[in-house]
Amino acid sequence: MEVVGSATEQSDLQLLLAAEQQKAQLQLRVHSLTAECWDKCVEKPGSRLDSRTESCLISCVDRFVDTTLALTNRFAQMVQKGGH
Repeated sequence: MEVVGSATEQSDLQLLLAAEQQKAQLQLRVHSLTAECWDKCVEKPGSRLDSRTESCLISCVDRFVDTTLALTNRFAQMVQKGGH
């Protein structure tokens, strides 16, 4: 059986894999956010956004970011306390 690499190389590879997985999750969230906010705010696409549509998109993204931060903070608190 062939050894893949040293423990340090394997650890580095695991860190790289974790970072790539986080990037993929972020891209998936951004795609989901884009689709959700587009469906809610854009009635008919045109060459420019009117002020109402722009305002709706900004509010939609702000709500998404606020919710994500609140959930992230809550999960971090639960992990620190050792809860589930």
